[in-house]
Order: sequence, then structure tokens, then C-alpha cells
Amino acid sequence: MGQSNETGKLIGAILLGTAIGAVLGTIFAPDKGSETRKKILAKGDDLTDAIKDKITDLFDEAKKETGTMKDKANSLFEKGAARVDHLELK
Repeated sequence: MGQSNETGKLIGAILLGTAIGAVLGTIFAPDKGSETRKKILAKGDDLTDAIKDKITDLFDEAKKETGTMKDKANSLFEKGAARVDHLELK
């Protein structure tokens, strides 16, 4: 789970850097105000889509990790139950 946290931080930093770069690029571009506003809105939509994708990826990874932990817990339970059964037979 630690690696996924580091990956999340990295992707978050990349998204933040992209957003800042996009805003600065459009602010300093030599376009009319209406064109600049359109560009900022488009970049905002792109950023929103990227954030949605990241959240979906994180939820998918959490589901996968939860499934893995559930499988491990079931395996440990079965091993423990087998040991108890073995002790009861003696």
C-alpha cells in the first residue's frame, strides 16, 4: 500500500504542475481575452477528466488490494482452522 501512496503523490504533483503550467501558458499567451478564457476552460475540463481518471484508478487499486487482503485473511483462517481440527483429533 505504501508504493500506491507514493504513486498517488507523484501523479498528483504531475497533475498540479500541468495545471499550473497550462494556466500560466494561457495567461501569458498573446490572445484576446475571450480566447484565453476559452483555453482556460478547456484546460480545466482536461484537468477534471485527469482527476476523475486518477480517482477511478485509485479506487480500482484499492479494490484489488482489498481483494488480496481478503484472500490472505481467508487463507490464514483456513490454515488456523485446519490446525485446530488437527489438535481436536488427538
